[in-house]
Parts: sequence; structure tokens; C-alpha cells
Amino acid sequence: MNAELGNFVALYQQLDKGQIHRLAQVYADDVLFLDPAHRIQGLAALEAYFTQLYAGLESCTFEIERSQQQGASAWLGWTMTLRHPRLARGAPVSVRGATLLEFNDAGKVCLHHDYFDMGAMLYEQLPLIGSLIRIIKGRLGK
Repeated sequence: MNAELGNFVALYQQLDKGQIHRLAQVYADDVLFLDPAHRIQGLAALEAYFTQLYAGLESCTFEIERSQQQGASAWLGWTMTLRHPRLARGAPVSVRGATLLEFNDAGKVCLHHDYFDMGAMLYEQLPLIGSLIRIIKGRLGK
């Protein structure tokens, strides 16, 4: 793992609402952040998104399980465990996912694209919708 990727992983393993100011250490000003629910352009917008996101979370941790890097591109495999009072009655929710990162010439992340099952993270944790999704998954044999 090179220094840029190592710095990124270290930040995410410490990230909480008190560390959001540190995003500028690893992200480029013109970063593009994508996940199943968001498309965020620019560091200022990403900081605002993380500020809002972490304000409602009781906790959020990332366990980096694997990484692979070739040139300016890297993949991370991870498990995120979060606690939010409105999800799963406040119990921890764990979701596996992957992240594609692209680094610019200055060694900062210019593309961050997260891949994960939005249903497992959010929809299955809601009281009425979650029960319905679990029933459907059970019938599909998943």
C-alpha cells in the first residue's frame, strides 16, 4: 500500500464528526464522490455531506479487509458498521462494500466511487419496508 492509499485508509479508520476537517488531507478540491444514492462534486460539498451524515450517526467504523493498487487507481474491500437511532432500532448495522479510488498527480483522491447494497444498509433496517424486503429475498432464495 503506497503512502497516499495508506493515508486515506488511516483517515477512514479514525473518521467521525470531529475529523471531517481532515478530508482535505486526502481529497482534491475537485473530487467526485459517487455512491448508490449520491453524486457529490467538490471538496466543500463533500465536507458538507459528511457533516450532515455524521451528525445523525451514533457511530460508523470501517474495517478495510483488502486493498489493491495499480498506478493511480486503487480498490478497497471493506465492512462498514454503523449505528443510527432510526435504523434497526439503534442496533449496529454492518454492510460490505468496495471503493474505487483514483489519485491525481498530487496524490489526492480525485474520484471516490463506493459500491454497496443500499437495501442491506438502509431499506432492510426500516420497520415495515425491511420486513417486506426480507420476505421477498427469502422467496428468491437469497
